[in-house]
Amino acid sequence: MLIDVHAHFYTERSGRADWQTVNAARLDAGRRIGITAHVASILGSWGASSPTYFPSPEDVTHANDRMVELLREHREIHGYCVVNPNYTDHALGEIEQRLEQGMIGVKLAASRRASDKLLDPIASLAGERGVPILHHVWHFRRRDWSGQEASDASELAALAERHLATDFIMAHLGGGGDWSHSLRVVREVPNIWVDLSGSGVDVDMLDAAVREIGSARLLWGADITLGTAWAKLRYLESCDLAGDDLDLIKYGNAFQIFPAGVFRDGD
Repeated sequence: MLIDVHAHFYTERSGRADWQTVNAARLDAGRRIGITAHVASILGSWGASSPTYFPSPEDVTHANDRMVELLREHREIHGYCVVNPNYTDHALGEIEQRLEQGMIGVKLAASRRASDKLLDPIASLAGERGVPILHHVWHFRRRDWSGQEASDASELAALAERHLATDFIMAHLGGGGDWSHSLRVVREVPNIWVDLSGSGVDVDMLDAAVREIGSARLLWGADITLGTAWAKLRYLESCDLAGDDLDLIKYGNAFQIFPAGVFRDGD
């Protein structure tokens, strides 16, 4: 098995005419790589009708509707419920509805700092329902960027430490910034798991992740594109990892944090 814990798809509202081709290409490439499950989200309209990181409730609902359609059409697709925590009631309602429709996690991007108490109701609900939160992280954020409230590992750790019954996935270790700082921050926070996705393939990044965090809290993922994820998979397969440790990263750890049976029954 090989589980991609960080995938994305598009819809007719995503601002690109080739959205269906891109979705199909991801599934085709995934089959060739050997991916047996894509755990995916759709980020609103991807900026076409509301900001990517501040999606309107309408765009959130549309994206989650389409995500539910995809997971019903493709056995290998599983869904994160995307929410904008600035609309608390809407966010909580979406999570309840989408989990009942078969989604298996929550996706938080950069709509509000991870440390903000506005996220507490969402984190509490995820913990109660036994699903993880995949949280967008910019590694060691040293300044602010327009159009987003980016969080770093320290801010995610503050949220995770307030919600020890909830599992959090720190998004895309290879997504940019000082990943080594992030590893040191989350090392002692046991309910934060590290997703290896992102375009970065820095020397020693994967070795440092295994050394600092341990194989039992690492998750393989791709994010937007599959190329560097495949390269990281090949690297992991060639380095000095015990077979059981490699299997944990490829799929075993995903079994631990997503609802029981969702991959065993469907993939």
